[in-house]
Amino acid sequence: MEKDTIAAISTPLGEGAIAIVRLSGEEAVGIANQLFYGKDLTQVDSHTIHYGKIIDPTTNQVIEEVMVSILKAPKTFTREDVVEINCHGGLASVNRLLELTLQMGARLAEPGEFTKRAFLNGRIDLSQAEAVMDLIRAKTDKAMDVAIKQLDGKLSKLIHKLRQELIETVAHVEVNIDYPEYDDVEEMSHELMQTKTTHVQQEIERLLQMAKQGKILREGISTAIIGRPNVGKSSLLNALVQENKAIVTDIPGTTRDVIEEYVNIRGVPLRLVDTAGIRDTEDIVEKIGVERSRQVLKEADLILLVINQNEVLTEEDEQLFELVRDLETIVLVNKTDLPQKIDLDKVKQLAGNHPIITTALIEEKGINQLEEAIAETFFAGEIEANDLTYVSNVRHIQLLKQAIAALDEAMSAMQAGMPIDLVQIDVTRAWQLLGEIVGDTVQDSLIDQLFSQFCLGK
Repeated sequence: MEKDTIAAISTPLGEGAIAIVRLSGEEAVGIANQLFYGKDLTQVDSHTIHYGKIIDPTTNQVIEEVMVSILKAPKTFTREDVVEINCHGGLASVNRLLELTLQMGARLAEPGEFTKRAFLNGRIDLSQAEAVMDLIRAKTDKAMDVAIKQLDGKLSKLIHKLRQELIETVAHVEVNIDYPEYDDVEEMSHELMQTKTTHVQQEIERLLQMAKQGKILREGISTAIIGRPNVGKSSLLNALVQENKAIVTDIPGTTRDVIEEYVNIRGVPLRLVDTAGIRDTEDIVEKIGVERSRQVLKEADLILLVINQNEVLTEEDEQLFELVRDLETIVLVNKTDLPQKIDLDKVKQLAGNHPIITTALIEEKGINQLEEAIAETFFAGEIEANDLTYVSNVRHIQLLKQAIAALDEAMSAMQAGMPIDLVQIDVTRAWQLLGEIVGDTVQDSLIDQLFSQFCLGK
């Protein structure tokens, strides 16, 4: 592992009260001390903060008034010496400060390199490192709770426990194979392998059952708002966002592109997409918007189909019902504040098993009922208890599925009477796959790829 000292800006760029330049490595304290006018930072206690000024060594010019935190290894995030220089927020001051640390011998950190060092130095495992980025990107309290539990090691502990069960079983079987003094060794080995394999399978399946909810809490529900022009799609977006993001007029075809916005629905992020009204049109710009709307439908987790109570059902409405027949859909009958012209019995027939909500979006009526329907659709009315271990990371979900497949192969081999030493190959494969979740059996190239997705300074 490289021993050089890295530096980066750890706060968002832009004007603000405070900005932080962070250093980590063997020379972190020494580099900061060369720039600092105040106490001798090499002589201060760990986990202390000190007031002083930053001086440019080449000109002796005062650059900044700062507070410097000294955190000495191993009780730091990276398990290396860490220095955090708190300066005034602003592009010029923080960039000048970073440049000085680089001139003194630090290297500009790569994206996620501080967290990568925490992983490589054994402070956290790979699943906890990924939780750091989930915590930064969390858009709701529930998503933040999932990330914090993963960062605390709840998922890691369970994975380590399952891996331990599998490796102990493999070791026990190998001992029995090496010392076959008893006639019933093979039978005992099969029984032990089957019992342990079944238990691990059940635990992984329980995790995967919660994976859909975990993934939703982490990434949100991709939600497409569709309907003919002028039925109230943009009004629905504005009512949920509680802000005038979309233009609302009586003119068909006003929305000509896809408008996206995140909203918080009972602790769950919805990535709302207000699409151009889907209809036949000769307008070239609007036609492009309609095509994009059709593409959004294919990628959405949830469709909100809006129809107008004040108009009779049209052929285009019926085509939309057909388009979403096999998709997760909630039907909104909007404009209930106006006289009813639509045939509601026909709407119920077209909707089939899809929930129907009546709304008057201009008056924001029906929003609570819509939120209840969304919660019922994805969480059976409410999100599961907080003490459950959620799997929300797509990489983790895929590895768990592959581990289940390997254990299925082992079970099939045992039932077919295959020799126990062949069966344990699949069990060992499952053990390795689970190890990739926490980083015990992961390749360097994957580690580099994962941390490259992190922001600078983290």
